[in-house]
Amino acid sequence: MHNTLRIATFNIHKGFTHFNARFSLHLQRDMLRKLQADVIFLQEVQDAHTKHTERFASMSTSGQMEFLADEVWSDYSYGKNSVYPAGHHGNAVLSKFPIIKTNNQDISAHATEQRGMLHCEINIPNWDVPLHAVCVHLGLFAQWRRKQLVAVSEYIEQHIPADAPLIIAGDFNDWGMRTGQVFAKRLHMHEVFEHHAGKPAKSFPAWLPMLRLDRIYVRGFNVKHVEVHSGAHFLKVSDHAILTATLNKI
Repeated sequence: MHNTLRIATFNIHKGFTHFNARFSLHLQRDMLRKLQADVIFLQEVQDAHTKHTERFASMSTSGQMEFLADEVWSDYSYGKNSVYPAGHHGNAVLSKFPIIKTNNQDISAHATEQRGMLHCEINIPNWDVPLHAVCVHLGLFAQWRRKQLVAVSEYIEQHIPADAPLIIAGDFNDWGMRTGQVFAKRLHMHEVFEHHAGKPAKSFPAWLPMLRLDRIYVRGFNVKHVEVHSGAHFLKVSDHAILTATLNKI
């Protein structure tokens, strides 16, 4: 019985390093595989970009999500958020277990910045109810993030049973932390690093993390282990660290 889940969250920065200096999707895939996570929450997945596909011969033509999932995560779902003439990007969830239902919700708080939340229901073997996995990427300004977290909270209260196992993970851009605490209290959730160490993890920039931007919130789980994957080698990977958590279903 799969009572233990290993999860990860990672902003892949459209497959590039900081300032788009280097195409790093292959390194990102290698790192994700080494984590051996059951479910992965990804942000800034660029699932279509004609100019980048032309520029980088090694880039997968099937899209970044399928390239990252390749033969390891049998199920995956993509939520298109930001659309532009050359393509689009958004959130994605990769899962080793069947994704039985998915919904991408627009939570944009301003016309200049397109943001979304991707909700997946996942069938875990021998669980009596599905896992609800929500991947988010919030706005750059505090007033936008507050509106977006209200929208996420209202959606969850309306569409996810209060006793269902729930994980919300992603790039919250919430370095002040106050907004996230209000959000967690409203939904009766706890942030896994805050639960373990008193504060969310420092995750940005990945090579020398100083800002606490990324989060993993859970409900219906005990937190067994958490880890920040960062360091100098991330200069060749992404501007965000990878966060992982090992969870035991209550």
